[in-house]
Amino acid sequence: MKITKKRIGIMTLAVGIIAASLASAPAPARADVVWDHWQKAESLRASGNKAEAVPHWQFLANYYAGAGEWENAALFYGNLAAYYDAIGDYDQAISFYESENEYWVKAGKDWGAVKLQRADQIRTTVELYRLDRNESTVQQLALPKNSQLAKFEPTYGTYLGVYSEQDPKVGNIFTKMETEYGKKHAIYLAYAHWGQGFPAMYAKRAKDAGGALQIAWEPDDGLDPVTDSAYLRKWAQDAKAAGIPIFLRFAGEMNGAWVKWHGKPAQYIAKFRMLHDVFAAEAPNVAMVWSPGDVPANDIDPYYPGDAYVDWVGVSLYIEPYENGDPSLPSMISTSNVERLTRLYNTYSDRKPLMLSETGVPHYAHSAGEDFTEWAKLNLQRLYEIMPYKYPRLKAITYFNVDQKMENAKNDYSLSTSSEIQNYYSKLIANPYLLSNVTDAAKPTDRLGYVPVDANHQVFTKQTKLIPFVKIPDVYIGKVEYLLNGQVIASQSDLPYGLELRAGDVPEGSVIQIRVYNKSGKQTALRTFGLSSQVSVEIDGKEQKFEQAPVIVKGLTFTPLRAIFEAMGATVDYEAATRTVTAKKGSTTLRLTLDEKTVYVNGQAVQLDEPAQLVNGYTLAPARFVGETFGGKVAWDGTSRTVTITNK
Repeated sequence: MKITKKRIGIMTLAVGIIAASLASAPAPARADVVWDHWQKAESLRASGNKAEAVPHWQFLANYYAGAGEWENAALFYGNLAAYYDAIGDYDQAISFYESENEYWVKAGKDWGAVKLQRADQIRTTVELYRLDRNESTVQQLALPKNSQLAKFEPTYGTYLGVYSEQDPKVGNIFTKMETEYGKKHAIYLAYAHWGQGFPAMYAKRAKDAGGALQIAWEPDDGLDPVTDSAYLRKWAQDAKAAGIPIFLRFAGEMNGAWVKWHGKPAQYIAKFRMLHDVFAAEAPNVAMVWSPGDVPANDIDPYYPGDAYVDWVGVSLYIEPYENGDPSLPSMISTSNVERLTRLYNTYSDRKPLMLSETGVPHYAHSAGEDFTEWAKLNLQRLYEIMPYKYPRLKAITYFNVDQKMENAKNDYSLSTSSEIQNYYSKLIANPYLLSNVTDAAKPTDRLGYVPVDANHQVFTKQTKLIPFVKIPDVYIGKVEYLLNGQVIASQSDLPYGLELRAGDVPEGSVIQIRVYNKSGKQTALRTFGLSSQVSVEIDGKEQKFEQAPVIVKGLTFTPLRAIFEAMGATVDYEAATRTVTAKKGSTTLRLTLDEKTVYVNGQAVQLDEPAQLVNGYTLAPARFVGETFGGKVAWDGTSRTVTITNK
């Protein structure tokens, strides 16, 4: 069973600290002009006229920043941020929140972290991800810088994991997950405690379900008892005997003051390294997972044991409507799960695969008696579609499938207490990108993945699916419209958001726009992306990959000549001096000169509609001529913009 913890969130940590700093703000500089601005600003604020106080705060913020008095600079930038936030000028507010954090950091304080969180809450975000059929492109985004995969790391894709023991429909009979939710999960989570034996029953049931086991191993009495001993060696040997992949999350959330193993980073690192060495020797089926909580963020890095001792970097990352289930605190519904991974991802993903060791999105807040189904659906899509695509090194997600009732944060994270949430979850996880089997270098069964729609990833073949990541300060979205070359082609009011497009509908040089409305019908965001389709070529049912893609010339499809001829079994020679291509297959010989319409097949002149030409160093010629020269049958599918050549 999971031991209960009360996490102190970032808002709670900061409120008292910031209030104390304001109460004990240093006396203003005695320069008359500075003092006058300070006094005037305070007078205006006291009278409720904050708008007129703004230029005075701006003067004081700039003055103290220039004078190197960082705390005063932070305080006045904070005043500016709060004012613009209150009047709904979010772009200005975000800028001032970021400046406030900058000066708290310079002052040696981490008090600005809560302000960065608020900046994320009010930031309008419109990003776009699309299905990509080019496996090498998808793989490249998901590999570490050194291209060496960690133990059990997928090449690309994200393992599907769950903690199900408190789900009344599943419990710890893990085979029921597929029955209840429509898909086998790759990782099952169990909790264990130092001093107790290896959780063999959970390992057996994970094995029965064809899955791996994540073990959250917690030293309830602190780190002192954690030693290399007969107990540890036996535990490791039993882990090996389990015969399944094991992700060992030792002493997680060590950066949080709510656990007994917090507060001594050097000791933590020494114990983690010792465990790594023991399991490397005794149980090679164990991957070591170092897993802080996402808050407090500035206390994470001192606990990192080092690249040589960590296989995976995990994180406990939750969002909730009210912090620690307390409706008297400011609402947290503007916080999305996506941004909360950014810092950890940017720090470690170049070196290690990441997992969400525990995560959840509640659909009901018991303490307030409020239903948050729509909010949960919005963030569940972000969890299972946006986060794996935005963070391609995020290789595992383990969902905390628990109704807390009136314990801990008093949230219902359970997937089965709401049929709407259960059905929605099942729909999301059907995606093949979410993997059901833990193996080294695993891949999605359909060999497809997702890429950001940006300057490097605008072109697709055949068909694609677009998934927008949309976040607005209003939180709830009324409608998402999709415009192609200025025309509305789809509109969605229901989750999950997404749109399928065929290549034939998207000419070269197209633009796709995402237009977002809030629940009141007001347009709140519009973003434009370049998007083009590209001609694809299939030979005997196999899609071809070319270094130079096909192009359209005067309405004709030109395809790479050498690549297609060689795929059809012909030999190809090129004579640079005469710019002549000679190709042979069986009794047929072709001679072709670049930029000339007349070609010769077995000495007989044949006229092309357009001559072959050199494109980026590659010879391209009309597709039908290329496909039919050596007896192939050529067809064209305009819907998918695909040339098919039958060579058999």
